[in-house]
Amino acid sequence: MQVATEITTFTCICCPLGCRLEVSFGEDGQVEVEGNTCARGAAYAVEEATAPSRMVTGLAQVEGRLEPVSVKTASPVPKERMADVLAALRDLRALPPVAAGDVLLADVCATGVDVVATKSVR
Repeated sequence: MQVATEITTFTCICCPLGCRLEVSFGEDGQVEVEGNTCARGAAYAVEEATAPSRMVTGLAQVEGRLEPVSVKTASPVPKERMADVLAALRDLRALPPVAAGDVLLADVCATGVDVVATKSVR
C-alpha cells in the first residue's frame, strides 16, 4: 500500500446517493478514489481533484433591445477561468436577431469553448 501525500474529500453529484468520496494522491502521482458506489463517481472525483471544470451561464445584452439573451458555454471551462468568462459575458453585445444556438463568442478567453445563445431574440 502506498503512502498518501494528500487527501481531498468531495460529495459526489453524479446521482442522488451523494457518496462521500476521498481522493488521495500517492507520492508516485497515482490517484486513488474511495467511497464511490459507481464508476461515474470515481471519474467525477478524479476530474474534480485534478482539473475541475464548470458550465457557465449568464445573460448578454442585445444591441438596441431591452431584453437580454440567455447564454451558456457550449462545454465546461476550467474552474479557474470562470471569472474571466463571466467578465467576457458582461462585455458581450450581441447583434440582433439572435437565434437559439448561435455562437455569440467563439473561443471565450482562449479556452477553446464557445458561448452560445440559449433562446432567440428578434
